[in-house]
Amino acid sequence: MKAALVQLNVSDAPARNLSGTVDMVNDAASGGAEFILTPEVTNCVSTNRDHQRDVLAHEDHDMTLAALRDVAREKGVWLLIGSLGLKTDDADGRFANRSFLIGADGESVARYDKIHMFDVDIDATESYRESQGYRPGEQAVVAETPFGKIGMSICYDLRFPKLYQSLADAGADIITVPAAFSPVTGAAHWHTLLRARAIETGCFVLAPAQTGEHASNNHKTRKTYGHSLVVAPWGEVILDAGEEPGVYPFEMDMSRIADARRRVPSLANRRAFRAPS
Repeated sequence: MKAALVQLNVSDAPARNLSGTVDMVNDAASGGAEFILTPEVTNCVSTNRDHQRDVLAHEDHDMTLAALRDVAREKGVWLLIGSLGLKTDDADGRFANRSFLIGADGESVARYDKIHMFDVDIDATESYRESQGYRPGEQAVVAETPFGKIGMSICYDLRFPKLYQSLADAGADIITVPAAFSPVTGAAHWHTLLRARAIETGCFVLAPAQTGEHASNNHKTRKTYGHSLVVAPWGEVILDAGEEPGVYPFEMDMSRIADARRRVPSLANRRAFRAPS
């Protein structure tokens, strides 16, 4: 099947980002893609919580979600909105980092809230406390589509292999990893971890990413790694988008999933064991 990753460089202004994102998704659909994927925080890249409270919306009122659902319906394509920053009704005011799988009729087929929060000190100048602004999800998600079962994840989830084992155990054929990866950790770990998740599960791994320096009028800017990847079930990287925003088409031969799992049946060969005492 034909698919496409959309690699974005969005600012902290959702309204300003929207037209470019819609244009890219339309271009991907016009190029023949049946399944199109955008990155994490497709609507807004920002670490300023006050600014996010000003510009983010609840799911029912989010302009990016509404517009991309319209595109999916008009073009008759499946669409993974990698994630959106969304307001919630939580008493502590934290947001949701939520991924949406949209069907060809424009309806939301599945939602997934990022489980693992990026709370790290990368070096003396770069640190993140995602859990201060976003509440973690609690439920792993696998969704049915006409072309296979999709296991959903987001960015920092990538470092927690048990999640991906659970998605494979639930029947996932494709795993999505939309991201806004740090350039430091991206250069060190991005390719290796994505290849490992594909090899461990025998799934296609599709990872659309944010890239470059993200514009902000009033706040500290952020940089992301780019290199949206498609990894085949045997672990080969079949697409690396580099660092430029754009639409990156590819094809998936779904028979490769059964072939990889037949050659090395690690999912079937697992055994229960006792943890170290």
